[in-house]
Amino acid sequence: MAEDDPAFVTAAELREREARAAVESDASGADDAEARTDEFAIPARPDRRYPHNGGVEYVGGTVFSFVPGDDRSDSDLAALVVSVLDSEPYRYGDWFDLPMPLYLVRDDSTHDTFRVAVRDGRVEVHVLPETDPGGVRALHDRLAGATDGRFEWAVERRVEEP
Repeated sequence: MAEDDPAFVTAAELREREARAAVESDASGADDAEARTDEFAIPARPDRRYPHNGGVEYVGGTVFSFVPGDDRSDSDLAALVVSVLDSEPYRYGDWFDLPMPLYLVRDDSTHDTFRVAVRDGRVEVHVLPETDPGGVRALHDRLAGATDGRFEWAVERRVEEP
């Protein structure tokens, strides 16, 4: 194959390249703007599976946790999340039969879809296969804006292996 011929690249290889680039930029001492971008990088995306008994499930992926700078109850955080989802460019639905607030969210301004859960004093954003960092960052910024700077939000990111 000639060097200028396009090569076939699998989704797994693309995810690996993205994760490697995120690690390399973390190690390179990026400036504040780049560090903020890296804070919302998505190193692993979940695999969508369709079980024989129906439905869809996601295996693996990246979960962001937004942790308020002062203790908030789950009910207070859920009310904050709903107020942001109600007042911004979001469409969302929730599951009433779960022991915690869980929403499927569509951000019409960034065209991203993700799941948002509230538990253990934090807001979790579960990345879906098509979610981009901009949608996660926008939700974080809107939550921070809704608290009028009364406290900072820490951002934690964890990768769940399939």
